Amino acid sequence: MEQGNNNEDNGIDEQYLMSIMAGSPKKEDISKTDDPPKEKSEAKNKLKNKKTSDLSYVEQFLTHHTMTKRGDKSIYIRPEYHERLSRIIQIIADDQISLYAYLDNILAYHFEMFEKEITDDFNKKYRPIF
Repeated sequence: MEQGNNNEDNGIDEQYLMSIMAGSPKKEDISKTDDPPKEKSEAKNKLKNKKTSDLSYVEQFLTHHTMTKRGDKSIYIRPEYHERLSRIIQIIADDQISLYAYLDNILAYHFEMFEKEITDDFNKKYRPIF
């Protein structure tokens, strides 16, 4: 029995799958051009390079603890995400960081990366009464 990685025969569009993982959910965007708009990509690259230029993934998310204890709030995530995050912590971080601290680091990075976009969208929708 011959097992190959011939994805064309299976109908798998690898470029589309890679774009989804990179955060571009629309297939049309990939077929039009491979170059994202310069303005947004440059702004994001500047933000990324500001904090993460010298930091690896482990240094950025899995080594420093921003939380000293678990908060009193509960959140629910997909079981497959919980398993994936737990495995990352167990294997890459050698169980040296808790799940809630890892998620806190991820959220802190997300808010830092998208602070301007979030603020702009919020201000567009929020209108004071007076």
